[in-house]
This record gives sequence, structure tokens and C-alpha cells, in this order.
Amino acid sequence: MKARLFALSTAVALGLPATAEVVTSAPDHFTLKLEAQSDLSPADMWARLIEPSNWWLSDHSYSGDSSNLSLDPQAGGLWREEWEGGSVWHGTVLQAQPEKTLVLSAPFGPLQGLAVTSIWTITLTPNESGGTLVTFDHVTNGTSASGLDGLAPSVDFVKQQALESLVRMDEE
Repeated sequence: MKARLFALSTAVALGLPATAEVVTSAPDHFTLKLEAQSDLSPADMWARLIEPSNWWLSDHSYSGDSSNLSLDPQAGGLWREEWEGGSVWHGTVLQAQPEKTLVLSAPFGPLQGLAVTSIWTITLTPNESGGTLVTFDHVTNGTSASGLDGLAPSVDFVKQQALESLVRMDEE
């Protein structure tokens, strides 16, 4: 118990996800929830969030270079990746409330080929210290043939790395 409490307090102090878990998973669905604290205000976090080229990891892009990513943060706007010789639609903005919420229909990576519905909700909540609690909720539904329970840990891992990068302050 003491070791877990120490790990949790260390993660919060370093701005790493305090919680990251596959909440539910079955062949036809999965639900993820990840949270991290940031010293950035909700306004500054929003400004960072809507520039995925500054925080999404290049390893998790099709082009191998996150500078090719863009996001139009308004309903109907796209999260896309464009480079010489290719482009990828990563998601569509369903809801944008600056400094509060960004909801995307976003079947990233291997989920695109499965014809699933994948909703990623990013919530920014002011905390007592003037910073922000960043929450990633990700829900994916398909058919039992989708084998989503096998993909859930990998998607959780990618989202955890993305969240860690988003809240990391060393680039500011």
C-alpha cells in the first residue's frame, strides 16, 4: 500500500498520469480513462491541446513526424496528418468548448480498419492550484469480430504516452 501511494504521489508530482486504466473490455468494446494534473491553466492547456503537432508523439503517426499533424478545433473540424505523398484522417471534432472539452470521433491507427465507432473525450478541469486536471475518456464499440479486448491495452498505452506528453512542462 505504501509503495502504491508513493508511486501515485510521485506520478502526480511529475505530471504523469495519476490514473490510467482499461475500465472495461470485451471483443465488441472497450472503455479507457486516463487522468493527469498539469500546472498549466485551462486556457494554456487548451492552447497546447489544439496543437497536436507539439505534443503527439511522432512514433504514433503514419508519417513518422508529428509536425505533420493539425487540428481544426470546431465542430466538424478535422484532426489530420498530411505529408508529401500521403494524408490520414485521424478524427472529426464533434464538440469543442475552449478551455473545457474536446470530443472527437477518432478511430486512430488500427481501429480505422475495423469500422468501429471510437469517441475520445478530453476534459480540462481547473484545479485548486490554478492548473488543470486533464482527463481522457475513450470509448470504442464494434462487433464481437472486432477483437477490441485485444487492442485495448495498446490503445491505452498510446493514449497514456500522449497524455504524458501533453502535460509535460519541459517543452514550455
